[in-house]
Amino acid sequence: MPDLAVPLSSFLTVWAFLAMNIATPGPNVLNTIALAIGSGRRAGIGSALGVGLGIGLWCLGMSLGLSVAFQHAPWLRTAMTLLACGLLIWFASRYLSAAGQGWRARGTAMPMQGRAGVGMQGAFLRSLSVNASNPKALTTWVAVLAMFPVARAEAADLALLCIGACTLSFLIHSVYAFAFSTPVAARAYLRAAPVINAGVAVFFLVFAARLAWSQLG
Repeated sequence: MPDLAVPLSSFLTVWAFLAMNIATPGPNVLNTIALAIGSGRRAGIGSALGVGLGIGLWCLGMSLGLSVAFQHAPWLRTAMTLLACGLLIWFASRYLSAAGQGWRARGTAMPMQGRAGVGMQGAFLRSLSVNASNPKALTTWVAVLAMFPVARAEAADLALLCIGACTLSFLIHSVYAFAFSTPVAARAYLRAAPVINAGVAVFFLVFAARLAWSQLG
């Protein structure tokens, strides 16, 4: 393994944040579950591959672009960190709102429609397009790269960051493809969504406080 300019703790922080964000209910997760229910596990795995590639492309494009920007404008790092704090608080508020709506809707029917007749390749392309058009992806990577020292990162660091993000997203969505390939399992997951959303909101608020403290320190 080549020498890295960025400490391993920075990678672990980003990957932990991404894991929480990737695993929570959203367009990508619901798309994978719907494909697995309607078209089987092969379609679910195709969706997981699409999410993995999409996350990897977001990581590569954003990290290379911000790396160059930080080199030419060092002050941008502070601005991005403050923006990331705001985004994390906004994420947390959205997840808390979703958790509240979920709690209020307890006991009501929560149908989960499958997408039938989609092959592995079709699922891959569908998932890739959902990822590319998801505005949450852009704001997520703005927050992620404020946590990661992109300005001092070298090619090996950025490669490891992107490979890790790509692999993580593929593995999480593969679990969904295998575990939630039946409507019963999907409904159970949706019933647990309020608790998941509330936990993620707390997690994001902790990250926001950590980033803000790093600026004050």
